[in-house]
Amino acid sequence: MRTLLLDLDGTLSDPKLGITNCIRHALETLGIAAPAPDDLHWCIGPPLRESFCQLVGEPVADRALALYRARFGARGMYENELYPGMDDLLAREAANGRRIFLATSKPHVYAGPIVEHFRLKAHFAGVYGSELDGTRVDKCELLRHLVAAEGIDPAAAVMVGDRRFDVEAARAVGALAVWADWGYGEAAERDAARPDHICRTVEELARLLAEL
Repeated sequence: MRTLLLDLDGTLSDPKLGITNCIRHALETLGIAAPAPDDLHWCIGPPLRESFCQLVGEPVADRALALYRARFGARGMYENELYPGMDDLLAREAANGRRIFLATSKPHVYAGPIVEHFRLKAHFAGVYGSELDGTRVDKCELLRHLVAAEGIDPAAAVMVGDRRFDVEAARAVGALAVWADWGYGEAAERDAARPDHICRTVEELARLLAEL
């Protein structure tokens, strides 16, 4: 295995506080009762506009997204915690000569600063995310773009993520799909997605990568 592709939210870091705070801010600004943070787990991972369509309806989704982004860019993206052991894993994989790329449906204008915030930029060969206009928010489209742009051999690549979108994207390009069970995907979603491997902890992922 020569290339490691990592999802961001729910895989590299835990963004619950920032994402839920920003969703609640958007809803409350619109005068809409906001669910409790624990009732918004399903919004962590999928494209955010789709989540707002379910929360507030299509006609108001763009306004809600703009309100979300105003707070997220100023504060929310830093209300975030790196999963324990992830920095050591990245350092070890990079030292072993593996190319590591971040592959997230989050806009890259946020993903890049988050990587820098955690002082992980040196470990990554590239950070790939969507555009603010929605371009490449689909994970399959994003991964196809990344693989082509970087000349990656998918047969020698692993995609690690915590939602079905990550497994589907891995399959779309022919990479191995590894499920990060410490993230926000539910067991039913995981089982339906049928990833190639399931890692329940970062330590299990480190052991799996050492075997590949």
